[in-house]
Amino acid sequence: MDLYLQSLAFTANTVAPIFFIVFLGIVLKRIGVIDAAFVGTASKLVFTLTLPALVFMAISSTDFYSVFNPDQLIYFVGATLVSFIAIWWLAARWIQDGRDLGAFIQGAFRGNYGVIGLAVSYNLFADSGLAQASILLAMVIPLYNTLSIIALTVPLQKDGGLKFSDAVLEILKNPLILSVLAALPFSFMGWTLPEVVDKTGRYFANLTLPLALLAIGGSLSLKSLRDRSAMAFWATATKLVILPIILSIGAWIYGFRGQELAMLFILFGCPTAAASFVMAKGSGANGELAANIILTTTLGSVLSLSAGIYLLRVWGII
Repeated sequence: MDLYLQSLAFTANTVAPIFFIVFLGIVLKRIGVIDAAFVGTASKLVFTLTLPALVFMAISSTDFYSVFNPDQLIYFVGATLVSFIAIWWLAARWIQDGRDLGAFIQGAFRGNYGVIGLAVSYNLFADSGLAQASILLAMVIPLYNTLSIIALTVPLQKDGGLKFSDAVLEILKNPLILSVLAALPFSFMGWTLPEVVDKTGRYFANLTLPLALLAIGGSLSLKSLRDRSAMAFWATATKLVILPIILSIGAWIYGFRGQELAMLFILFGCPTAAASFVMAKGSGANGELAANIILTTTLGSVLSLSAGIYLLRVWGII
């Protein structure tokens, strides 16, 4: 029991500050400090500038070769693609509105690995965990963003949204994809940025999380949460319970053990990424549903991640 309580407290300390900032966004919206215009502007700023800066700084400062694990990356890509297709196929059978479908698919598969995953990995495995998580992040970011753009744009074709050719163009010019491509040579070659550029980039990167979370809080609607409770519930159950269990068992069968297996569990068990709200809102999908899924998965991850970490410790995996 003590071990479980320690795991619960550890995960809560990681996740709770995120929830508090979201709650602050709700309060500020209620008292009129921020409004819909702020939410729209903040979302655009995060998507086009601060989040790409965060991605670039994280990847460019990572030694690619020291933490590269091809088997782990191959399993992650394969498992993500299979789960993405399965979620889409099942969700499309009962969600008719393309705006809702795109937000649901993204919320059900896309984890907040860049924030929660890195923090949990570092607290569990110190520098080795952070290094391995960082190189995973270099694959997570382009794959998640590419699949998210597909999920958010393709369903809108039925509702007069983007054509498939436009969706491909959106992928190619996505700021997050461009930031990954720009950062990879620095990671491969060991290049460093001039000090003034490095500091400026980190200033922008540090704006990302609080600004995105305030925008999420400002966009939350209790009425929307009630109206779409079934979609939010199933997206949350898929993200926090179904995918982590199935994909972690698959990783064990594949042959992963110890830290590698724990890292994959953390990767698949993270709550929905805050960036999913920014992308949903920017693409014309249901931003309110995306924000509600972020809220419910963030709260639920306190229990699900701590339970998973507890079991990994009890079974001697970590």
